[in-house]
Amino acid sequence: MTSTTDILTHTEAGVMTITLNRIARKNSITADMYGAMADALAAAEKDPAIRVAVFQGHETIFSAGNDIGDFQSKPPAGQDSPVFRFLRGIATFPKPLVAAVCGPAVGVGTTMLFHCDLVYAGDNAAFSLPFVNLGLCPEAASSLLIPQMLGYHRAAEALLLGEPFMAEAALEVGLVNRVVPPTEANGVAQSIARKLAAKPLSSLVETKRLMKKGQQQLVLQQMADEGASFGRMLGEPAAKEAFGAFMEKRKPDFSKV
Repeated sequence: MTSTTDILTHTEAGVMTITLNRIARKNSITADMYGAMADALAAAEKDPAIRVAVFQGHETIFSAGNDIGDFQSKPPAGQDSPVFRFLRGIATFPKPLVAAVCGPAVGVGTTMLFHCDLVYAGDNAAFSLPFVNLGLCPEAASSLLIPQMLGYHRAAEALLLGEPFMAEAALEVGLVNRVVPPTEANGVAQSIARKLAAKPLSSLVETKRLMKKGQQQLVLQQMADEGASFGRMLGEPAAKEAFGAFMEKRKPDFSKV
């Protein structure tokens, strides 16, 4: 199992909690963190004593998305890379997945939520999908799942403009189940997880399977298609300009790409 203090795991009463713990860097996710989360999900899937998994961050930040520096130095190298293992892990996890989200949830910090079964947001949550602004395309099958949930025009607004939308808007379109004060979000998610863990695991797993079976293969295929495009676009001029501008703290100039 991958080990990193930037991802904490704790198991109690049938609930595995996976905590993003890199607050000084706004919980931006490195390859090692993806590997740790992928390993945690795989362990939770195999362990019959674990009935529910919970993702949480801090009351001020869920995740700023990929760590750009780490991503540039360790770009995904094929479908067995940590990020793709994690994405497949959340897409195929058979047990209930719960998330508590407060503060910014950028890029994968938002797209991973489309694979969670229940999501509880602090009223300070801000969701954003800035892939186009980075010269890239969506990931985590979000180009399939976001139009399904939000409708095409709202999905186009979120994905083509990449501008944040807040907790109440996420509640309106069904991305989150409830909006609560930030100091309560993790506790609410834990309470719901314990309720789920008290139910028969076979019923939880079969109910989730039946709800998702119609599009499981579509999701995995979309992830693969997005991954191929994402990998190609990482080496193209638009992404290089976007990442260079980010590192140099300037506005990108896409006029020539």
